[in-house]
Amino acid sequence: MEYSVVVHEAEEGGYWIEVPALPECYSQGESIDECLANAREAIGLFLEALQEEGTPFPKDEEVVFKVQVAA
Repeated sequence: MEYSVVVHEAEEGGYWIEVPALPECYSQGESIDECLANAREAIGLFLEALQEEGTPFPKDEEVVFKVQVAA
């Protein structure tokens, strides 16, 4: 399965990630690579909990584009 993640720079340093299709699923790390690795683990644990509850996995229907504008 694949889920979109949004990477944010943390004010205190490092990065944090949110997973729009999985509300309340977040992760963090000192580097983007570490953050992504931690996000994979967090998503896996989140899905495992849903499975144990008998809750179907949410679909990731996010489409993300960056739009360049003149400023």
